[in-house]
Amino acid sequence: MTAYETFAVQVAGIKRELRKFEIKPGVQIAILNILGDTEFVEAVSRELAPLIAAKNPDILVTAEAKSIPLAHAVSAKLGNRPYVVLRKSLKPYMGDALQSETLSITTGEPQTLYLDEKDRELIAGKRVAVIDDVISTGSTLQGMRLILGKAGAEVVAEAAIFTEGDRAAWSDIIALGHLPVWVNGQ
Repeated sequence: MTAYETFAVQVAGIKRELRKFEIKPGVQIAILNILGDTEFVEAVSRELAPLIAAKNPDILVTAEAKSIPLAHAVSAKLGNRPYVVLRKSLKPYMGDALQSETLSITTGEPQTLYLDEKDRELIAGKRVAVIDDVISTGSTLQGMRLILGKAGAEVVAEAAIFTEGDRAAWSDIIALGHLPVWVNGQ
C-alpha cells in the first residue's frame, strides 16, 4: 500500500485522518469522503440538525453524491423533513428539469446539476436549507442557489460539515469545522 500524507480532524467527537490530495500542481486539499462512514455521518448530523432547524427550513437540498447520507441523516433528525437531491446527470424520466453548471474543485471539470421536474413542486415557494459535505470554492453552492431560485425557493440556510479555503468567504455558512488549502506545501 502506498503511503500518503494525511490531515487529522476532529468534529462532533469523531477523529478522522483525511488524505491530502493534489488538485493541481502545488495545491493540496484534505479529502472528506463520508460515503459508508455511518459513525461519522450520525455524529455530524446530530450537531448540524439543531443549527439547521433554527433557520426553520421546509425542505433540505443537497447535490449528488457524497453528501446524500448527510442530508438523509439530518432529515431524520429533523422529524423526517423532506430532502431533494440535485443530480449530476440528466435522466429521461426527470422531465422538464432545471439545470445549472458548476466547477468541481476535486475534478477541475465543469459539472451540471439538475433538479428533477417532480421535485420542482416540492421546492416551489418553500424555505430551503442547502447541505453539502464540504464547501470550498462555492461553485456547487452557487449552482444550487441558481436552480433553487429558478424553482421559486427561498434559501434560508447553507450548511456543511466543513468549509475549506478562505474562511472569511464562509461567514454565513453553518459549519462544524474548517479545512485549510495547502499551496506549495504551506
